[in-house]
Amino acid sequence: MLPTIRQLQYLKLLAEHGAFGRAADAAHVTQPTLSAGIQELERTLGAPVVDRARTGVILTPVGEEALRRATVILNEAEELVEAAKNAGQPLTGRFRLGVIPTIAPFLLPGALPLLRERYPKLRLFLREDLTQRLIAQLKAGRLDAALIALPFDMAGLEWAHVADDELLAATPADHPLARQASVSSQDLEREDLILLEDGHCLREHALSACRLTPSRAGTREEPFAATSLPTLVQMVGSGLGVTFLPQMAVSAGLAEAAHVAVRPIEADHPAREIVVAWRAGSNRRAEGRLLADLFRDARTGVQA
Repeated sequence: MLPTIRQLQYLKLLAEHGAFGRAADAAHVTQPTLSAGIQELERTLGAPVVDRARTGVILTPVGEEALRRATVILNEAEELVEAAKNAGQPLTGRFRLGVIPTIAPFLLPGALPLLRERYPKLRLFLREDLTQRLIAQLKAGRLDAALIALPFDMAGLEWAHVADDELLAATPADHPLARQASVSSQDLEREDLILLEDGHCLREHALSACRLTPSRAGTREEPFAATSLPTLVQMVGSGLGVTFLPQMAVSAGLAEAAHVAVRPIEADHPAREIVVAWRAGSNRRAEGRLLADLFRDARTGVQA
């Protein structure tokens, strides 16, 4: 005898809500019904999946493993239903897309109208987050695809190229480097670098492109770290140091309102690669490629 999809859903909801009553409410069933489903699952597996404590329920080791496998099974079941509903109609129905914060405000404003025009039956759900968390959600099946930047560890994923996004140096407008036509890695080594905080892949992309580490760039410890590109630009404009900006942000006008100068970097291909990624083997592969084509067209101004 095998567990049913419903029993696996009960287990997933129980893990998410931590109590039988709340899980039953989320499943739109009575608490006895959900409890009976969990008990039947335990009989099928031959071991308890939860410890029932005063403070709530805790998954047993068997329960943790069952939840891990149940998540995969439920994701595949959801994809099966979506694929059946939308057979022959790509990018219709629900689609969950993750986007990193150093891409979302600069690419999406031009891409979303084009997306609505080409795929009017698409119900797009967007989530903005850091690359590491988006990839974790992608692998867990909570996202269908993600718009991210490489290089990054892409084990277990497939992807389609959107664009190469050049990285540029940004300095205060009255800085000596602003008088140069371009900026070298050696120039940057002598300056205080202001970077995005740990977790933003743009930080690593910029340092890697110029073969720099924070300790080589003028100080042993970074004097400041920013949480967003607009904050980063304002800090540079205030004379606190120099930084890196992606070309797509500069083209969107990010640096225009601040007292900064933007210069190309003398390095071997100082750029990040923008891609649409999805789980390896996912039936969303064709749609991921269509999204990559659309984002590429939006970036270059191609219409439907």
